[in-house]
Amino acid sequence: RHSAKGCLTTLVGVMAGEDQSPPDEVIRILVATDNHLGYNEKDVIRGDDSFRTFEEIMRIAKASKVDFVLLGGDTFHDNKPSRNTLLKTSQIFQKYCLGDDPIHFEVVSDQSINFPDTACVNYEDPNYNIGLPVFSIHGNHDDPTGVGGFSAMDILDRCKFVNYFGKASNVNDIKLYPILIRKGSTKLALYGLGSVRDERLHRTFQSKKVQWIRASEDKEDFFNLFVLHQNRSRRNQYYKNSISEAMLPEFLDMVVWGHEHECLIDPVESIGKNYYVCQPGSSVATSLSTGESVPKHVGILEIKGDQYRMLKRKLKTVRMGLRPGQHPLASSPQIITPILFSKQGC
Repeated sequence: RHSAKGCLTTLVGVMAGEDQSPPDEVIRILVATDNHLGYNEKDVIRGDDSFRTFEEIMRIAKASKVDFVLLGGDTFHDNKPSRNTLLKTSQIFQKYCLGDDPIHFEVVSDQSINFPDTACVNYEDPNYNIGLPVFSIHGNHDDPTGVGGFSAMDILDRCKFVNYFGKASNVNDIKLYPILIRKGSTKLALYGLGSVRDERLHRTFQSKKVQWIRASEDKEDFFNLFVLHQNRSRRNQYYKNSISEAMLPEFLDMVVWGHEHECLIDPVESIGKNYYVCQPGSSVATSLSTGESVPKHVGILEIKGDQYRMLKRKLKTVRMGLRPGQHPLASSPQIITPILFSKQGC
């Protein structure tokens, strides 16, 4: 269990399920990124892989009674998803997000700023029954393009399946407004930034043109969570094709890093900073690389005050990758036809 201020700690009586803490004091978030819905959809064998695993993720969220789901970009694999992909995706969201389950948190920030196109979080819309809210940024695969600057995420947003946020209107001068969430005495400031071309975003950071807006009152009482979708560089902030951890501000408590497909779900302390980084990785293998071959997980992030813990859940429907000579059942009892990795890896 970790402190939001960067040190390991063991607390008795903090998290629900281990103690007598009332559940309305703990914010529970299922964290996932890079679902790549529609990947390889025309393949006779692997065509449903992305949908099968995404439904498993939503099933975990529902069974775990999380407050909401946080997606870190690349929900779709193609910038213009096929009708088949849009239909299957909508069916999954409809099955798990609609319903009469009570919502135990409230958004206390200016929603017209957080959600400029809809002006309110989806579960507050009187015309819809939302039992499981989903918050999502876009990735490089489903980024806004064309006339109007819309993406496939805008479609899900208009259908009230997700709350789409983090779209920068001017990538040369970025202002990040948090979604302020309150549940009992626990306060969360959720920052998000959808994918921007790495070289351009790197230049914006170096020019100090990224402004972080803090809560106007009691800003020190908020747990600050940031989700982004960029190439990750742990050390060197001079690589222009990635974003360095050193570029992010000290006040953050945790960063959920999308785009990188290797699953590193356990939070690690940032080099030279006080915040922790969680890299959920992809939920479907889109390349024959070493990073894709490790077991894939999603995380359930529990926050109470300035304390948190990450509970990882292994995904059971992911098609495993095998190296030459490895037996299909050596590492997993599942009977899904495996992907065979070449010696070259890609």
